[in-house]
Amino acid sequence: MNIVLDGKRALVCGSTQGIGRASAIELAAAGAEITLLARSLDRMAAVVGELSVDHGQRHGLIVADFDDPDAVRSTVQAAIDPDRPFHILVNNTGGPPGGLAIDADPTAFELAFRAHVVCNQILATLLVPGMKEAGYGRIINIISTSVKQPIAGLGVSNTIRGAVASWAKTLAGELGAFGITVNNVLPGFTDTARLKELFKARAERTGKTLEEVSAEAIAGIPAGRLAEPAELGAAVAFLASPAAAYINGINLPVDGGRLARSECSRTCRPSPTTSPVSRVSRSAARTSTTLSPPRGACTRAFRIQTSGTSRRR
Repeated sequence: MNIVLDGKRALVCGSTQGIGRASAIELAAAGAEITLLARSLDRMAAVVGELSVDHGQRHGLIVADFDDPDAVRSTVQAAIDPDRPFHILVNNTGGPPGGLAIDADPTAFELAFRAHVVCNQILATLLVPGMKEAGYGRIINIISTSVKQPIAGLGVSNTIRGAVASWAKTLAGELGAFGITVNNVLPGFTDTARLKELFKARAERTGKTLEEVSAEAIAGIPAGRLAEPAELGAAVAFLASPAAAYINGINLPVDGGRLARSECSRTCRPSPTTSPVSRVSRSAARTSTTLSPPRGACTRAFRIQTSGTSRRR
């Protein structure tokens, strides 16, 4: 399957580094015309130089700081051309500082809410009319696996990312009839500057080395490594494409299987006090051969053999 975005325009936020930059590169490679949105003019100019123009695109940039929602509104509104609507919006903003939720000042929640939920809402209200007119729209939010399983030490971020996920789910139901989809990409541990900062803070807090913190994180990932930003960019490009027209309102983990392992460890571990045979009637137990699941195995898929029949537990 080839992802073709010829003739589509994309506004990509937080696009000077990491996942935002990777998303812009992948979307441009598929043919989309990119407008970058971030704080640093120089860094955006450097990224523009990396974007493919093989499809005749003319890429641009908008300078705005998500700490100032009013400035985001005015600068983006001034850049909108009714005759050339944006078809794709990639919401991506750096996360708030780490720390426990109970220790956070209420102001930290307010600032994070403005930078993430409020700015996302502003951009959606500005771009959705053009998407409706075009009959094509993709709103893709880069958030976090914390919307499914909170990450220890990221109290404010966990809270705000969850708010974005609920906002997106609501919007998906409201806009689906117009050919507009709204989806969330949930990055796992990805090799970005943000992750390096979080690992450094954890090392300082625990007294461990940076290498130890990194090794502990990777040990919980079935893939056995960190994600590359380009892998997240590829997921964004797919969700932005016509091929993903029937995918709407989802949270897509791109985490090397970390969430799946975490969920299985919570829900599929054999009970330490209840034997599988206790769930079978006494008469069945007397005529059956009871097999215990391997240590750590998922009991949902474990079969108990009874008199030539098998019962799924």
